[in-house]
Amino acid sequence: MEDIRHLLASLRGRYTQKELAERLEVDTRTIRRWELGETDPPPYLADAIRQRLLPLASPANTPDAAFTFIDLFAGIGGIRMGFEAHGGRCVFTSEWNPYAQKTYLANFPESTHALVGDITKVDERDIPDHDVLLAGFPCQPFSIAGVSKKNALGRAHGFADETQGTLFFDVARVIKEKQPKAFLLENVKNLVSHDKGNTFRVIKKALGEELGYHIHCKVIDGQHFVPQHRERILIVGFRESTDFTWDDLQLPKEGPKLASILHPQNGNEATESHYTTGKQAKIDARYTLTPNLWAYLQNYAAKHRAAGNGFGYGLVDGDSVTRTLSARYYKDGSEILVSQGPRKRPRRLTPRECARLMGFSDSFVIPVSDTQAYKQFGNSVVMPVMREVARIMVPRVLELIRQEEEGVHQVPLLAAYA
Repeated sequence: MEDIRHLLASLRGRYTQKELAERLEVDTRTIRRWELGETDPPPYLADAIRQRLLPLASPANTPDAAFTFIDLFAGIGGIRMGFEAHGGRCVFTSEWNPYAQKTYLANFPESTHALVGDITKVDERDIPDHDVLLAGFPCQPFSIAGVSKKNALGRAHGFADETQGTLFFDVARVIKEKQPKAFLLENVKNLVSHDKGNTFRVIKKALGEELGYHIHCKVIDGQHFVPQHRERILIVGFRESTDFTWDDLQLPKEGPKLASILHPQNGNEATESHYTTGKQAKIDARYTLTPNLWAYLQNYAAKHRAAGNGFGYGLVDGDSVTRTLSARYYKDGSEILVSQGPRKRPRRLTPRECARLMGFSDSFVIPVSDTQAYKQFGNSVVMPVMREVARIMVPRVLELIRQEEEGVHQVPLLAAYA
């Protein structure tokens, strides 16, 4: 807050309170209360001031990164890590969940920009300029009712009309305002078939026809990189035509097995409280299912087998590739239960094992409870997939940056000959 008030004070030599209020689109009394410390300004106001009033000081204009990006619906930062690995620098982050924010900040402690909570309350003009927009946006139902009626009435419609009320709308309005050179959107595979394909149709129409981007879509299974079957739809867009192709992806044909991410329990790794205990770093007993829960899951599976359904728990061992880790894993762990032997009750994965299952290194900090950690990893991305997609996106982004810079540099030269 002191940084924001210092920025406001530094601007008073150039702007009156009224002028500041007009440019930030707030009431003059609000500016006065912020300056006096009577109320706290929103945490992203410093970025808004730099973006609207101090453009030369914007983080996006500093030359210490190959390219810049923003991280919307950031979760715990898996997509960010993939793009940082290829020279990018994050200049804006939005994540509404306070527990995810805690994990994000613990793993990106040197971020110079504010972490914004609710993107729906952020004016897109206050977001710093950037080269790439990243967003693991939640899938919500799209209401497309009424479009034909509006056509009949001669009323305009488009992404703002068809997607209003969904979080995709917030992605689209930022893209429209900031015109990044590229974007990467990530969602569940079922987005493609949701509402008989209408949801995906609206998204592609908004990005391609309405916003004018060249769109490339592909479903990628995380099991190429981690021992988990996890299919996600990736939507890549470029503002200009490029030679981007999914054929450049390098996906290992044979992915790892579960043993590669399990605690060895033989002393070869350091004990990590409270996941493992003792000199051998054995799995803590809390992760073994209770007799009642194990009995319940077995009976539940037997009931559905008798009815001809495939519902039930997923029992795995070191040679397995697991089912998809979900955000509900904290409830009973049923989709991924690790066998501990024929006469022993199975166990859940520890949060550290879940982190590994998503491709995060052991240096990744887990500062939250097990319940929150399970939710976060269940909602996260397979980080190595993001890193590989970034690998084939970044050269195209850099080329677009080069073309833009050359175009800017040519303007004065052309003017000189006019």
